[in-house]
Amino acid sequence: MRRQALALVLMLLALPALAEERKGRARVSANGLYSVRLVEEAPGQCRLEVTKESGPVWQLPQCLGTVDDFFFVSNDGERVWVLWPLVEKGKPPPPPPKVKGKKQPKRPKGPPAWANVTVAAQYDSKGNRLQEKRLTELLATKQLTEVRQLTHHIKWLEGTLGIPGKGPRLTDAGVVEFEPVGGTTQRLTF
Repeated sequence: MRRQALALVLMLLALPALAEERKGRARVSANGLYSVRLVEEAPGQCRLEVTKESGPVWQLPQCLGTVDDFFFVSNDGERVWVLWPLVEKGKPPPPPPKVKGKKQPKRPKGPPAWANVTVAAQYDSKGNRLQEKRLTELLATKQLTEVRQLTHHIKWLEGTLGIPGKGPRLTDAGVVEFEPVGGTTQRLTF
């Protein structure tokens, strides 16, 4: 009886910890006026916050990533780039229907289907996606062999998730710079 009561008390004490907010790292704009971070209020419930020293500028009640992803805010505080270092593999297109008596066409050449994923996107304060970058835009097909493949996800960004290199950064000129594995420095402008 005492063990059951103890287990019940421990469960009740653990509930507030489960409901606790998780906050991502706040990143400051190049001019130092704005900062951005993602707050995970509960599983599946997030908000993106852009703030100034004087307080909140705008909030977006959407999960644009996780607290472990990289968020960068523009100098005017109106746009945000999101880099997802761990992304789910892309799905292959459905096979063409089989026609009796005809030879099946060969698979088209080019990058594998798993590499056709969005790895970065720019959003405005209303949540509209303004731009996006796919892995195949950042790496040549030959360089895709450097991408770390897990069962259902890929790791593609140097300086993150145990991959050596420089992590993503915002330059003094307000440009997001990063290195995909096996690639050269990429730049995203606001």
